[in-house]
Amino acid sequence: MTPSLASSFMPLLRLIDPETAHTLALRALRAGLAGRADAPALPVEAMGLAFRNPLGLAAGFDKNAVAVRPLFALGFGFVEVGTITPRPQAGNPRPRLFRLAEDGAVINRMGMNNEGWDAVSARLAAMRAEGPLPGPLGVNVGINKDCDDPVRDTGLLVEGAARVGDYVTVNVSSPNTPGLRDLQAADRLASLLEASRQGLARAGRTVPVVVKIAPDLDHDALGPIIETALAAGVSGLIVSNTTIARPATLRSRHRGEAGGLSGAPLLAPATAMLRAAARIASGRLTLIGAGGVASGADAYAKIRAGASLVQLYSAMAYAGPALPARILAELAALLARDGFRRVEEAVGLDRERGDG
Repeated sequence: MTPSLASSFMPLLRLIDPETAHTLALRALRAGLAGRADAPALPVEAMGLAFRNPLGLAAGFDKNAVAVRPLFALGFGFVEVGTITPRPQAGNPRPRLFRLAEDGAVINRMGMNNEGWDAVSARLAAMRAEGPLPGPLGVNVGINKDCDDPVRDTGLLVEGAARVGDYVTVNVSSPNTPGLRDLQAADRLASLLEASRQGLARAGRTVPVVVKIAPDLDHDALGPIIETALAAGVSGLIVSNTTIARPATLRSRHRGEAGGLSGAPLLAPATAMLRAAARIASGRLTLIGAGGVASGADAYAKIRAGASLVQLYSAMAYAGPALPARILAELAALLARDGFRRVEEAVGLDRERGDG
């Protein structure tokens, strides 16, 4: 089945509960029903890694790493799994995932549900033993809701993730784990990142560490976070996670649900924060733009704002498996239109715009 044929089933999936639809989509991917896509080659070098293109799948879609190879087959240049916690976590009560179709958005309060480190890492190790992947694999890790020692657990998670991933993302920005966003404060973040450094040393593997931040940060806090990350040897920053804000423009009956908002309404604020981060980092960190990406134009806006790499997730719920290849074709056309031969030539061209 080709991605375009698989996409024809999307209207049917949208008739059922969003979380059930997501589970069915993952099963279809595992069964090979989404097929393969031909995407243009847009190679990028970032964080010491080679990417066949700059478009990645954000964490949250494949929390338990059950469909990594089929997801690469859709055209993604990299895939990030997780968030994975030390112990299995059921997450919040259902319903906890809501489509805001009128707004091209999603609200989730999943609560970082996942099978836990032992189960997911064993799956990743077995997958790695089958042979190389088409691109870098990111492993997104975070603490359990009832964690009593975030520093200890983060160090252990990074140690394990470094053995099975090509880069590790430390998630300190999910709005659905009480207290997690407090770990973004520079002093607390410094302790986590020192534990991450020690975890890498124990693993004996030097892989890039990335920090994922919230779009709701006060911009005055952005500088200290970036300087703390740089001092700790962090390679990159994902800007951004979901938002707790609720724009007045939302029309869906689900707009008042608690949780993190993603999709189209997040594009502008997340890109503004990305642009601000690019000005502060000034090329010292690899920036990964996430939030609201649903087209080649959206991806191009992130790149021009300062992102070397771009991630999506929510738009897949509406556009289906044909989306990655379509975005990459649109992005290639935009780069060619503006006379760029490589993605890197466009990175950060708009970072001095004053809306961030």
